[in-house]
Amino acid sequence: MRVQLKGDAICTLFLVVALFTILYSQLGHTSLREEPVKVQRRPSPATGRAFHALQRKLDARPTASGPGIISAMKELKVASESHVGTSPPPSTPSAFDFRQYLRDKDNRKFDILINQPKKCKRNPGGPFLLIAVKSLVEDFDRREIVRKTWGREGLVNGAQVQRVFLLAVPKNKTTLPTWEILVQQESQMYRDILLWDFLDTFFNLTLKEIHFLNWADEFCSNTKFIFKGDADVFVNVENIVHFLESRDPNEDLFVGDIIYNAQPIRKHKSKYYIPETMYGLGMYPVYAGGGGFLLSSSTMRKLSQACNQVELFPIDDVFLGMCLQRINLKPVMHEGFKTFGITKPSAAPNLQTFDPCFYKDLMVVHSLKVAEIWLMWNLLHNSRLSCTQRKQIKKAFRWKMKTKVTTLGYPA
Repeated sequence: MRVQLKGDAICTLFLVVALFTILYSQLGHTSLREEPVKVQRRPSPATGRAFHALQRKLDARPTASGPGIISAMKELKVASESHVGTSPPPSTPSAFDFRQYLRDKDNRKFDILINQPKKCKRNPGGPFLLIAVKSLVEDFDRREIVRKTWGREGLVNGAQVQRVFLLAVPKNKTTLPTWEILVQQESQMYRDILLWDFLDTFFNLTLKEIHFLNWADEFCSNTKFIFKGDADVFVNVENIVHFLESRDPNEDLFVGDIIYNAQPIRKHKSKYYIPETMYGLGMYPVYAGGGGFLLSSSTMRKLSQACNQVELFPIDDVFLGMCLQRINLKPVMHEGFKTFGITKPSAAPNLQTFDPCFYKDLMVVHSLKVAEIWLMWNLLHNSRLSCTQRKQIKKAFRWKMKTKVTTLGYPA
């Protein structure tokens, strides 16, 4: 009897162990089947919303091939798919690989994947002003607000204005197939996208500078003037056109928010850190803030040649200052360019700097959000806006409000 009970207990224990082994193996297979789903990356919900308006327009349009789209996009898509899950994470500015940058600095010629070769040939004589805006592929909302506000194409005070956006390949290649389709469709709709085959990183903005100047020299040499800036700026194109009307495009001109006596930053944690081994001098050449500046077609051609000869430098606006130094051209400071934003005077703590009368006489104001650009554009183009009459002063920098529109008392 004892032998039979002992045998039953051993059989029961064996069955329990076998059951747990089967369950464990089934769980393991299930987790392996689910793993590939977890590692797939998709665009964020915010990104999807940003492209929603564009996609609705595209659904109603024929899917014709856009101009200047090179077959290298297909090769780029295949290359990106083959590297899914194997690419290293993007480097932060503090962890930038300067050694790799120095090894690759002579590689400065990259293919253009999306081109607009007829951009400056639409009108006889070319555009009066070409607007070139640096942008990231995923920032469709910023490009759209520029198109709808200060970056509109057409006549401005009788002058013809054209627009292009400067893009490169997203550094997160796992999303590239999605971006490829969207950017191609965006290019077909607006005909204002320029896309080059290099990674769109902070230290590669210098490559954008070089490639745009080369593009402008080849495809838009008939433009009179160029405004180049960021997508997060507010620009008074009317003021710019008025400023340029009396200028000769065949003479050198480079105007902006000029920085003098700037020193290289040696702190490793800084976004603008530059080691002494890369730049040993104690002072940068005079340069313009990258938020926005103006140049003539004559200066554009000279800079295009000079920038192909100057050694690459990872900070684009400083690099352009080096190119200006090479052609012995001194940039001109203009108070209307606020590439560091509007500074509130310490003597006026109650002053509201986000006021249309503050922006009315300016040319460029940097670091604005999408909603702020839209709001300021509508405020400045409001027929009821009045900034010409001074109000009775009660305290310094404060005026009595008599209408719903804010006035600061500065002469228009």
